[in-house]
Amino acid sequence: MNTAAENPVVRTRSGEARGSVADGVMVFKGIPYAAPPFGANRLRPPQPAAPWSGVRDALTYGPKTPQPPYPPDVSAILPELAGSGEDCLTLNIWSPDLGAARLPVMVWIPGSAFEYGTAATAYYDGGRFARDGVVCVTINYRVGPDGFLYLGDGVANFALLDQVAALEWVRENIAAFGGDPQNVTIFGESAGAMSVGMLLSMPRAEGLFRRAIAQSGAAHPAIPATVARRIGEILAGKLGVAATREAIAAVPLDRLLAAQIALHADLMERPDPARWGREVVASMTPWQPVVDGDVLPARPIERIIAGASAGVDILVGANTDEWRLFLALGGMIDRITEEALAASAAVYGLPVETALPAYRAAYPGASPGDLLAAIQSDWWCHVPALRLADAHAKNSPATYMYEFAWRTPQFGGRLGACHLLEVPFVFDTLGKGTETLWGPNPPQQLAGTTHAAWVAFATSGDPGWPQYNPRRRAAMRFDLTSRVVDDPWSVERALWESVL
Repeated sequence: MNTAAENPVVRTRSGEARGSVADGVMVFKGIPYAAPPFGANRLRPPQPAAPWSGVRDALTYGPKTPQPPYPPDVSAILPELAGSGEDCLTLNIWSPDLGAARLPVMVWIPGSAFEYGTAATAYYDGGRFARDGVVCVTINYRVGPDGFLYLGDGVANFALLDQVAALEWVRENIAAFGGDPQNVTIFGESAGAMSVGMLLSMPRAEGLFRRAIAQSGAAHPAIPATVARRIGEILAGKLGVAATREAIAAVPLDRLLAAQIALHADLMERPDPARWGREVVASMTPWQPVVDGDVLPARPIERIIAGASAGVDILVGANTDEWRLFLALGGMIDRITEEALAASAAVYGLPVETALPAYRAAYPGASPGDLLAAIQSDWWCHVPALRLADAHAKNSPATYMYEFAWRTPQFGGRLGACHLLEVPFVFDTLGKGTETLWGPNPPQQLAGTTHAAWVAFATSGDPGWPQYNPRRRAAMRFDLTSRVVDDPWSVERALWESVL
């Protein structure tokens, strides 16, 4: 190990890696934790990374995994720092102290609908965690059909297996970067948080982490194998090839991505549950974890209820106005009719005759679009967070809950405390590409409070407020003045009692 300020070098099990130093923090980027998922590895489980000789430069982010470009309105708020490329199963490390420091470790799993995403995003910079005594790791993993294609042939959930491979790499190598492999916290947002929920339930992930934080996602989004296989067959049909792994893997990447885009457009245009499956129509997300009986033996929330994560400390929560981001950003919120609201509520499984009057009472004067945003926020984030907290608290007192309530003034204040908003507060990276969604002067004091809670939880398992239990349901509400509240989503909990 060389800790010279200008070129720190660390020996991993695959070879030596040379990093850089920024503000006193040692940074290593683009280190492979698995082999490139191309050629013979295409649409296969992750394979070990090949060892290298000499010293490998770890100075730039690795390329993102295969995926289509973001829609234009999303790309403006998710600036990326890396393009596409084959050596994409990589991770990045920020450490304040190389060697035998045995510092707590946090491993970030990025989100973006299981169809997009990369660790190479400015406000995922882990330098502030390292500043505060944590070794921070961020990872890439496969998404879309590369991560979730299922054809009933005995292999599934490559995205989740990528995450397990990254955690295994951390267990085997992180001590050389000053981290404690016995004190690892996984954390993620959106699809990253849903991945956390999956990992909590997975036999293959047992023992790879001690704590888990799920931000705006939990343990519900996993589709039946029959539905996932139907999606794979639809993709094969659009490609004009047999619905086999070999045939689809032989298709050039640009054709596969074009078919992926066409499949999603077809789903949006003709969301027929008989064709796509009710779960896919409700989420409009064709690529997601599959209950295959192996990687995911059963629905993750059911496994957690049965005690699968009893030995893991959990912090789970969501933002107050999650789904306003997607409805208000492009103006769709103003085009929702009463008929569309009722139809959507039915797709989510709500009893329309009783639920819609209850929502109107809870949100006086709200438009149909406002009510749909509230319903979608509950279906995607609030209720799954509550269910995960209840399930885990049944088996372990080490359960904590939060609500992030600060509302951005951008876009005329219409987004509220929307999806994604808490992320640069958690990383303490306000100002790193955050102006579009967060504005020119977001509250740094709130970033300090939120970030410190995440550091405390990763360090000791206690973020600084009372544990969650079904009697009190205590949660920290993060805002300009943060405080503990009891049962923050009580109305929603009652409305969805028999649905999710």
